[in-house]
Amino acid sequence: MSFISYLINGISLGSVYAIIALGYTMVYGIAKMLNFAHGDVIMVGAFAVFTIVSTMGLPVWLGILISILVCTVLGVVIERVAYKPLRNAASPLAVLITAIGVSYLLQNVALLVFGANAKSFTSVVPFEGLKLAGGQLIISGETIVTILACIIIMIVLTLFVNKTKAGQAMLAVSEDKGAAQLMGINVNGTIALTFAIGSALAAIAGVLLCSAYPSINPYTGSMPGIKAFVAAVFGGIGSIPGAMIGGILLGIIEIFGKAYISSQMADAIVFAVLIVVLLVKPSGILGKNIQEKV
Repeated sequence: MSFISYLINGISLGSVYAIIALGYTMVYGIAKMLNFAHGDVIMVGAFAVFTIVSTMGLPVWLGILISILVCTVLGVVIERVAYKPLRNAASPLAVLITAIGVSYLLQNVALLVFGANAKSFTSVVPFEGLKLAGGQLIISGETIVTILACIIIMIVLTLFVNKTKAGQAMLAVSEDKGAAQLMGINVNGTIALTFAIGSALAAIAGVLLCSAYPSINPYTGSMPGIKAFVAAVFGGIGSIPGAMIGGILLGIIEIFGKAYISSQMADAIVFAVLIVVLLVKPSGILGKNIQEKV
């Protein structure tokens, strides 16, 4: 039963990584930039729910909706203020450095507002979960909700990209921004929409993560954000199904690493997986090798 329990916990943690990785992979696939402030948007979303539910005493559903709204607006503002002016910069390093700067800015604002001490986060899941095999196997409510949320988000996002005009515009912009603009597609609006969706997903991931691990501080999103980036690379950055597969596999690897190898070495194992993937298949599990003409 321990193996099955670890597997379920790994899928649950991996589902959170997958939801975060979807934000990375969409932004990279369409805007061709890495938003390293994405992890800190998770923290902002979690603090928004914490403030509304725990501090103000308002309903959980309202806290989640406001959190999604706050992160969506934040994502669009970050794109317009920090990334859009550098979209045509001579060096891609300019965007990368700016993303790191935005990350530190969000962390330090959170430090000023909420302080450095960890806060106790109240789970937003209203039920306890399931007890199977005579109580030997317990599946928490947070685990069930997280896995279901990941599956639903994956299906809805895939349908949105493949079946709607906005989704088709995203695919066009990801292929060729110049050609898409000539065809009448609003490239700036499409990229802003991509950041909005990715940031809304970050809010959901932050709520689910802090519900499963009920503690929050200004650095809550840093490590999950980095691991989700590893998951996106693992699955094939730019691929929506790849983000889900990479996230779940990474979650399973991390939990099994903690259980059977060493809890202190779990993070090292995760990044070792990234190194192996980059050496063996740099494009990731579902990624495609892109040949550039010189």
